Amino acid sequence: MIRVAHEVLEAAAVVALETTIVAHGFPPGEGIEVGLESERRVRDAGAVPATIGVLDGEIRIGLTPDELARFTPKSRKVGPRDLAACLESGEVGATTVGGTLAAARQAGIRFMGTGGIGGVHRGRRFDVSADLVELARTQILVVSSGAKSLLDVDATAEVLETLGVPVLGWRTDTTPRFYDRAGGPPVSQRVDSVAEAAAIAARHWELGGAALVVANPPPESIDVEALIESALTEAEELGTTGQGLTPFVLARLHEESGGRTLAVNRELAAANAALAAEIAVAQAR
Repeated sequence: MIRVAHEVLEAAAVVALETTIVAHGFPPGEGIEVGLESERRVRDAGAVPATIGVLDGEIRIGLTPDELARFTPKSRKVGPRDLAACLESGEVGATTVGGTLAAARQAGIRFMGTGGIGGVHRGRRFDVSADLVELARTQILVVSSGAKSLLDVDATAEVLETLGVPVLGWRTDTTPRFYDRAGGPPVSQRVDSVAEAAAIAARHWELGGAALVVANPPPESIDVEALIESALTEAEELGTTGQGLTPFVLARLHEESGGRTLAVNRELAAANAALAAEIAVAQAR
């Protein structure tokens, strides 16, 4: 049911990577390049990438390039609740952050890199990502650029605090808003070195804590708030909700920003994978 690549089993420092970003996070055909670049950055930092997805009735932890190429927009989007059903159906399942965390927990992987985590959605509809539940029960350090921009970042930060998930700011005192370097809620602790982040993670796990989030700001800020509000309004009018909401909003952002958000997304995914690898290597030492 779970197949772990040999090099992942043998590695001292491993970084988990999701496959939803490959299948659904970018225009068709571009996601695989993002996935391969993220893996390359992990290796350059001295760790081993463990990209996770469901193929042929198995959870695969550590994919070959040919296997990674099978994750297309037609893939099923797989969160924690969907893993068993996807295994039984034999579909290609692209794991979300939550789905990846659930699989990483089974394999004992302690580090993950991703663009952004899910959280509390804006508006009156009760919509909270399964990512938060998995963060509350998985001993893992997740490097991201904060909560995805279409979410209620402040509410998400409050829930993370309630769940006991520290948010460490990578050389920043405030939580980035994905495309915006600053302006979010204060982080629970600033960290300025990978050794510091690794030490806090080790102590957090010794005390019985679950996940930590290292918030890594984007290289520059892009003001897309008006575009997000417009896309969310359009999604509501069309009845687009649940797992289809994020891909819909991202597609609108990429289109309306002239591709600027797309370029930032590419760099964030790779940069966060690299930082996660650096912290993993520091902890292995």
